[in-house]
Amino acid sequence: MKKWLLPILLILVLMISACGKQTTEKSKDNNTADNREFITYQSEDGPIEVPANPKRVVVLSHIYSGSVMSLGVNLVGVDQWSKMNPNFQDQLKDVEQVSEENLEKIIELNPDLIIALSSTKNLDKLKEIAPTVTFTYGKLNYLEQHIEIGKLLNKEKEARKWVEDFQARAQKSGEEIKAKIGEDATISIIENDEKQLYVFGDNYGRGGEILYQEMKLKMPEKVKEMTKKDGYYAISPEVLSDYVGDYLILSKYEDGDTSYVETETFKNLPAVKNNRVFEVDAKGFYFNDPISLEHQLDFIEKSFLNK
Repeated sequence: MKKWLLPILLILVLMISACGKQTTEKSKDNNTADNREFITYQSEDGPIEVPANPKRVVVLSHIYSGSVMSLGVNLVGVDQWSKMNPNFQDQLKDVEQVSEENLEKIIELNPDLIIALSSTKNLDKLKEIAPTVTFTYGKLNYLEQHIEIGKLLNKEKEARKWVEDFQARAQKSGEEIKAKIGEDATISIIENDEKQLYVFGDNYGRGGEILYQEMKLKMPEKVKEMTKKDGYYAISPEVLSDYVGDYLILSKYEDGDTSYVETETFKNLPAVKNNRVFEVDAKGFYFNDPISLEHQLDFIEKSFLNK
């Protein structure tokens, strides 16, 4: 080979090597910045590309925030109801409160995934910020919803494992409770807000899913009849005796109207006379996500079984 060719070849080799290094570094930088590993999630609106390992999730409904946290995925923004839940306070203390109206704030949080209800406002604008997945409230039951969040977050296996374990523990405790209070004993769930009393059925939070679906404990027939459609039913203090069973879980808001507990109707309820009333903080008891369900199960076990 002629000697004058050697310098040219050396220069070409160095140029190719430098280009290759730049390409590799650029690719590495892009992957780091954009987190460019995606999966296809089959949403209600069709397939959507979402991060395989989301790092900055915004949730705009309290229904889903507990599932996301329980699966170990980082939240950067949540709705006000999630921030109010005492069961979430430690985990959400540094997480921003946002809503579908706070588009600029959501943009500043730089989310890589947004989870919302199908009825959420500004969905078109949210979709421009990050992949946005919506769910229709009530379309899935409380356990199916957690599994679906698991699919979305690429953690279906973990979600299913929790569901199976939770059901097994709740059903076992249910058998122990029935053995203690009797097969025919009835349990009611009552909650008050500022103006109204409500009784709850088996699918509207407040521990109903655990007591009635998993533990197979009984609710009074009147409660079963009137909550069948919506999951809850508004009542007046005068008719409490028609809806309160042998045991009562009383879900109370601090700023709610609790004057009914001073009425003779309430004081003469068998559950009250027999000291079978268990009071809970409504703000931490109306959710039915995994974190809240664990809290409810613990409360029910302690109340009925002294565990």
